[in-house]
Amino acid sequence: MDNRAVPAGAQRRRPRVGHIQFLNCLPLYWGLARTGNLLDLELTKDTPDQLNEQLAGGALDIAPISLVEFLRHAEDLVVLPDIAVGSDGPVMSCLIVSQVPLERLDREKVALGSTSRTAVRLAQLLLAERIGVDPDYYTCPPDLGLMMQEAQAGVLIGDAALRASLHDAPRLGLQVHDLGEMWREWTGLPFVFAVWAARREFLAREPDTVAEVHRSFLASRDLSLTEVTKVAEQAARWEAFDAEVLQRYFLTLDYSLGERQLAGIRAFARRIADTAGFAPDVDIELFDPRPAEPTGG
Repeated sequence: MDNRAVPAGAQRRRPRVGHIQFLNCLPLYWGLARTGNLLDLELTKDTPDQLNEQLAGGALDIAPISLVEFLRHAEDLVVLPDIAVGSDGPVMSCLIVSQVPLERLDREKVALGSTSRTAVRLAQLLLAERIGVDPDYYTCPPDLGLMMQEAQAGVLIGDAALRASLHDAPRLGLQVHDLGEMWREWTGLPFVFAVWAARREFLAREPDTVAEVHRSFLASRDLSLTEVTKVAEQAARWEAFDAEVLQRYFLTLDYSLGERQLAGIRAFARRIADTAGFAPDVDIELFDPRPAEPTGG
């Protein structure tokens, strides 16, 4: 990688980059090895919560971060454009699974079996403002069978949500409500669950490195979506889903971040800001990958 902005004499190191170990992020990383960019990164694989904390705390330079946590730490972070994990309609892996219609959940127990603060906030927002109910929430492991023993509904994300919707919920006769679809029907906008961001001080120190990492991820995503059948077939070898399901899932997700996605982020931020610890008009700064214009003399 080109580290021209690194001060002379400073020791160069690979950028510390986070990797969410969920299927929804696989297309963003799968192509890194194919494009030859994987060796340029010091990759840290972890859960969304752990990566959130490491990026916010400075242990990572660039990483995916859940939308709620980005909004809380926006003053320290700059968002990489045109890359995110979201949906423009159904998302398939962020769900409310319920034994009863959602309108009957007022004062009923709802299990939050998710470590995703963004999906939990979205579920609570939709139930309160769109459905008009005030459930009794509690947290628990993302095990659908255990959740349904104690609660009338549960919130699941990621691979656990995929398993629940495709295998367990139909067998148990449970209702499945897709959070991305509910948001789109309510607002007409896409929903962004996670963005890719760089630490502001790292960007100031190594802008060329950030630009190169950004290009690497865009190239990886584009290659993965071009060869999505191959990605799904390889993933199906070690996952509990067949290649056809995985291909549909990868093509359902929205990996872009443009004006409509930013409008969705702002709409969500306005609705939850009072209880989430950030201003409703929080500033979302986007990294500009274009080279800086030379200053004349």
